[in-house]
Amino acid sequence: MQGKFAATTFKKLKSKRLNIVLTGNPNSGKSSLFNALTGLKQKVGNFPGVTVDKKVGTLALNDVSADLVDLPGTYSLYPRRADEWVAYKVLMGLDEDVKPDLILVVIDASNLKRNLLFCSQIMDLKIPVVAALTMNDIATAKNIKIDINGLQRQLGIPIVSVNPRKNKGLVELKKLIAQTAKQKSNIAKDDFIDVKKLAPSSIDELQKIIDVNDYKSLHYLVNHEDFELDKKTQTNIENIKFETKFNSAKTQAEEVIGRYQRIKQIMQLYVTEPNPLDKKIFTDRLDNILLHRVWGYAILLTVLFILFQSIFWLAQFPMDGIEWSFKALTTGLHTYLPDNKFTSLLLNGIVAGLSGILVFVPQIMILFGLITIIEDTGYMARVSFLSDKLMRKVGLNGKSVMPMISGFACAVPAIMAARNIENKKERLLTILITPLMSCSARLPVYTILISLVIPSKYYLGFLSLQGLVMMALYLLGIVVALFVSFVLKFFIKIKEKSFFILELPVYRSPRWHNVLVTMFEKAKIFVVDAGKVIMIISLLLWVLSSYGPGNHIKQAEEKYAKEILINPQQKDSLTRVLSSEKLQYSYAGYLGKTIEPVIKPLGYDWKIGIALITSFAAREVFVGTMATLYSVEDSNDAGLRDKLKAAKHKDGTLVYTLPAALSLMVFYVLAMQCMSTLAVVKRETKTWKWPIIQLIYMTGLAYVLSWVTYVLFK
Repeated sequence: MQGKFAATTFKKLKSKRLNIVLTGNPNSGKSSLFNALTGLKQKVGNFPGVTVDKKVGTLALNDVSADLVDLPGTYSLYPRRADEWVAYKVLMGLDEDVKPDLILVVIDASNLKRNLLFCSQIMDLKIPVVAALTMNDIATAKNIKIDINGLQRQLGIPIVSVNPRKNKGLVELKKLIAQTAKQKSNIAKDDFIDVKKLAPSSIDELQKIIDVNDYKSLHYLVNHEDFELDKKTQTNIENIKFETKFNSAKTQAEEVIGRYQRIKQIMQLYVTEPNPLDKKIFTDRLDNILLHRVWGYAILLTVLFILFQSIFWLAQFPMDGIEWSFKALTTGLHTYLPDNKFTSLLLNGIVAGLSGILVFVPQIMILFGLITIIEDTGYMARVSFLSDKLMRKVGLNGKSVMPMISGFACAVPAIMAARNIENKKERLLTILITPLMSCSARLPVYTILISLVIPSKYYLGFLSLQGLVMMALYLLGIVVALFVSFVLKFFIKIKEKSFFILELPVYRSPRWHNVLVTMFEKAKIFVVDAGKVIMIISLLLWVLSSYGPGNHIKQAEEKYAKEILINPQQKDSLTRVLSSEKLQYSYAGYLGKTIEPVIKPLGYDWKIGIALITSFAAREVFVGTMATLYSVEDSNDAGLRDKLKAAKHKDGTLVYTLPAALSLMVFYVLAMQCMSTLAVVKRETKTWKWPIIQLIYMTGLAYVLSWVTYVLFK
């Protein structure tokens, strides 16, 4: 009879998708396990009504189809942050979209005591549970020995030792998940602790109005105000709490103490730990140096210095090679193709746009590769810890550093990463200043401008002047961001206590495969996603630069055709003058001339003005815009840098002088030129108020400081 029931249950499971939720403490290896179990079969959306990511992957379990939902990391079943509330409501069965059929809980073997607290709470929800024991290599390094068989007998749930990085234990884990889902087993008969004893009368009374087990009853009493219950039920629960004198804080404290007492007993039986005096491993010794109140900051500046020096030093040769290849391609095509509109479109639109994309791929790959190494080794979390004291002086906390550093890659995911900041004011301040971090989209702009006006000099044989200027631009963004936060903290009237609690992961050698994959993926994203925008705008600009209102362009062509007939020996120079005049009579020329009076005080000409406008689609479009404009104006086979170096105003003075180029770099450091960032700020703050404020203050700041830079260096 029992077998028949199990078979019937399994048939029902086959008819619907199984919901498996993956949960665990932050930094427990949960994300690595999710990626290993689902591979590339993942999709990312949002949980309804909130901006917290909802990662869902497909898990192959023989003939059972399953969705694996990766919940945000949380330390206990008592939530504080928005993302913890999302995980909490799913686990409590209160989420309409995700009803867990099975919970896969990740347990960090190197922090067993704290992880078992959360695991024991999950078990008392009375949902089938399977546990994955991760970080076993770190536990071994700490000389921690775990009797897994004894531990799972005590807990009453299956535990599998896994290493997602090396795909170890995953087959056994999947088998246990399938077996548990099929039989609906692994539900502990008894509570981990005597929950009823914590508030007997309150729990009894609540169960008369809501059909839930003892432990869920406790949570209804504590958090019912945040549950979507009808008004009558809310009132009844409030009356129960009043009549039974239920004390939420006291009950929670007693629960946690009771759980830790039981966990201590279990660990004494099945876990061997070294003497605390002997536990000072390599990580602790290294932290004494890297988190030192003096040397820690010096090392951080050194790491940043090496990062920006490497962007120039390592990328120089591949960039030169790509640039040379495009010069050779353009020369060859000019030789064999006829001089007509199609050739102009191909060379000045498509080829020029492609060169503006691909030449910066080496720098982007190097930047992301180095950032991935810093994250993988565990040093990035130390940067947050080290910076907390400074951050608090400007209204932020150490957790603001992670989104800010992520902003060096891209502001959009960096702003989304600010969700981990519990304090609303600090989270809003972090969102408002993160776009001041120089993202990878600015890198092509900095590179081209630095190469124009900063000589390629080396001091002491290894200090690149260009690298130092690059580092100065990144530091400028950081300094201005901290200053803006300091000012804004007086205007944002949100009063809420702030705490900084951060777990420092152990130091590990970087996963080189992960580094290489990240470099490739980021380059692919840049070429495909940013490249599409750049190519579209390059082609649009070719049209706007090749055609214009009225018959001015036609008249110019007729005028110079006559002059070339009269003076054939001056054909090349007259052709260049014609190209320049045609560009000024084009739609792009009229647009640039319209905004030129506004930007002239900054040292910019009308072509730079067009680039500033197109940059709102994507900052890196600046290079593609310049490549197209100068290719249309001057069809010789010189590279973009050579054309920009030779660019002149009407009076014969150079366009890209040191003051003008520095002013333009400062403008790109500070200006909000990214529609995607504005959209994500609106999404995160749920109002257009803050993105509009952000656009106004950043544009104003960029204009003023660019003008100051131009005046000072002029």
